[in-house]
Amino acid sequence: MKWIEVTIKTTTEAVEAVTSILYECEVGGVVIEDPNDFLFQDKEDTAWDYIEENVFDTGYEGVIIKAYLNEQKNIVGEVEMIREKIKLLPTYGIEIGEGSVNITEVDEQDWANSWKQYYKPAKVGEKIVVKPTWEEYEKNEGEIVIELDPGMAFGTGTHETTTMCIRELEKRIKDKDVVFDIGCGSGILSIAAAKLGAQKTIGVDLDEVAVKVSKENVEFNNVDSSVEIRYGNLMNVVTEKANIVVANIIADIIAILAKDVSNFLNDDGLFISSGIILDKIEFVKAALLENNFEILEVNTMGEWAAIVSKKGE
Repeated sequence: MKWIEVTIKTTTEAVEAVTSILYECEVGGVVIEDPNDFLFQDKEDTAWDYIEENVFDTGYEGVIIKAYLNEQKNIVGEVEMIREKIKLLPTYGIEIGEGSVNITEVDEQDWANSWKQYYKPAKVGEKIVVKPTWEEYEKNEGEIVIELDPGMAFGTGTHETTTMCIRELEKRIKDKDVVFDIGCGSGILSIAAAKLGAQKTIGVDLDEVAVKVSKENVEFNNVDSSVEIRYGNLMNVVTEKANIVVANIIADIIAILAKDVSNFLNDDGLFISSGIILDKIEFVKAALLENNFEILEVNTMGEWAAIVSKKGE
């Protein structure tokens, strides 16, 4: 089968908005090439080692997003709609950079496997190593290995936002804790919570494909006895309460969640939120404070932030 590769040149700030536009067009997969994901990483020997330095030597300083449309679609109409929606983003205060949209034709086998060259074992926390299922890795003493096959549309776990969430889970999970993972994607945070000792973890996602991928990864990591993945919205599919809720989404959604998430937390429960660009830290903090959360910690990596807050009385 032939696919049409849509290549968009934009900024880190616009990644979430652009990918949302692409998913609305029911693309077959998305690849995000963002040099900032790597340029700002820790340079300690044990921090990461999953990509060659020249992989993102594209000649473009911003982000390149590639998406794939089935050739049977109305390609001209779909691409024009993508272009028009991206052009509108600056009216919402989102800097899109070059904002160009170009297309090329590719074979399915080419795009379905080419992204895997970017993905190698990576130590993302003090203990946790994320390893793609097709790679070999010799575990060091004290390490916890998560086997992950994210599929084309989901994160590999090595993005700064996921790394910060994992590091917070490492610090804060206690035996017998219950953890909710909102927007579980590939299931990495749910799996991490289980392997770090959580008694019960519930991952939820509004994307049916994400739920399928998460369930497969949960089973592959042999944590299906303590991890449950549910399809739907937190408010509709969860009735339990947790010690920790983790949400690696985007700032605007976190601000909305702040209004209701305390209803799903035990007293003194923690809300770990990430996917927040630096410019929106104060916006998210204000939403949390307005809803009676106490800000415990704000961490940053590269152009992203994670906020740890505690449910107030």
